[in-house]
Amino acid sequence: MFNVVLIEPEIPPNTGNIGRLCLATGSTLHLVKPLGFSIDDRELKRAGLDYWKEVDVQLWDSFEDLQRAQGLNGRLFFLTTKSDRAYHDVNFRPGDFLVFGRETKGLPEALLKKNAQQLLTIPMRGTRSLNLATAVAIVLFEAMRQQR
Repeated sequence: MFNVVLIEPEIPPNTGNIGRLCLATGSTLHLVKPLGFSIDDRELKRAGLDYWKEVDVQLWDSFEDLQRAQGLNGRLFFLTTKSDRAYHDVNFRPGDFLVFGRETKGLPEALLKKNAQQLLTIPMRGTRSLNLATAVAIVLFEAMRQQR
């Protein structure tokens, strides 16, 4: 239904949990290299439980490769703390791409500048950021809620 993109994810349990979220919502998980772990990582599979083999996972050498392959199928939204536009102010559509960055650094600055009109944030106070799997869940389930 939706596409979740993780650019250079670093922590296997986060990716495993996000894989379970994608399976639960019928969404595709796109992993953009380099990954901070092996796709066969025990922790990744442990977090994904026995569901990991059922997750629709696409592996990409670069974000540009993903964009080229997808063409204009689906809109791209980039989640960052460097935006004032809240994720819940968007009317999501099936096929949209929800793009998230690395756990320690977020999305590359050049990507944010190039896509300034498609930046979204999760409003929060008292913290700089949320766990990546939590952030994906918040936005993905809002997108799903809108489709009910």
